[in-house]
Amino acid sequence: MKYNRCGKSGLLLPEISLGLWHNFGSVDNFENAESIAIEAFDKGITHFDLANNYGPVPGSAEENFGKILWHNFQGNLRDEIVISTKAGYTMWKGPYGDWGSRKYLLSSLDQSLKRMSIDYVDIFYSHRPDPETPIEETMMALDHAVRSGKALYVGISNYSAEQTRVAVDVLKQLGTPCLIHQAKYSMLERWVENGLLDVLEEKGVGCIAFSPLAQGLLTDKYLNGIPENSRAHNPNGHLREDEVTQERIQKLIQLNEIAQNRNQSLAQMALAWLQKDKRITSVLIGASSVKQLCNNIDCLQNTEFSHDELNAIESILS
Repeated sequence: MKYNRCGKSGLLLPEISLGLWHNFGSVDNFENAESIAIEAFDKGITHFDLANNYGPVPGSAEENFGKILWHNFQGNLRDEIVISTKAGYTMWKGPYGDWGSRKYLLSSLDQSLKRMSIDYVDIFYSHRPDPETPIEETMMALDHAVRSGKALYVGISNYSAEQTRVAVDVLKQLGTPCLIHQAKYSMLERWVENGLLDVLEEKGVGCIAFSPLAQGLLTDKYLNGIPENSRAHNPNGHLREDEVTQERIQKLIQLNEIAQNRNQSLAQMALAWLQKDKRITSVLIGASSVKQLCNNIDCLQNTEFSHDELNAIESILS
């Protein structure tokens, strides 16, 4: 595992980080989740990413991760891992359980720490911008989280390039630099290339890509349509059936041919493709099993692309 410097900070993050958005909730098998986390750490993944509402039910991923920490990462091992969490999406009913107010963010952070039975998180994020709350208030809450000792660093997620510029400048004025931006980025979701990555490079902020496999679309699952056990077939999933169009399937088939010529799976190539840009600090993967985790980590065995490969990929994606 290689570790990259996060922006202009002193913090190093692994090329691959583990996200607990799926498969770590109260509806999932705890022993499986624990095995995934242990294997990830043994493979060099030191960064575990959560949010207050991860589950289902909301909060249960943090509770389960707290149990995993207690069972396996006691003592100095806590100092060998980076734990991040977020607040910004709906967590509880009423006026104080959503968006970006100081009231919500700091209350949510306290609840997250309690669920995980830890004194601090390494990174605390504003999970999304709030159109109704001044960005200064949201950033002041992040600054307070650091000054109170409940977070070591702060970040933002899902902010546009212009919102990011403002947020980073406000945090700098407050004396708490923005460490990282967590953005949705994949071969099929490339909005960050239209300004955001330039802002992050200019401001010295790291970037971690989430949904790098487009909720499983960039795998071999959908090469022959929508299988019954897939996220797209699940009405509660985050990938809709109407996103798996015939046009996209044809693109996936062509991409898969390039991946096979590289001796990679489509998923491995999609993960490696993100790492070609040195502005990407880490790629955030999920896993439903130890086998899937290890297969994804194996993308690191081939992260170099020839000009011909990159041109062929661009031709397919365009």
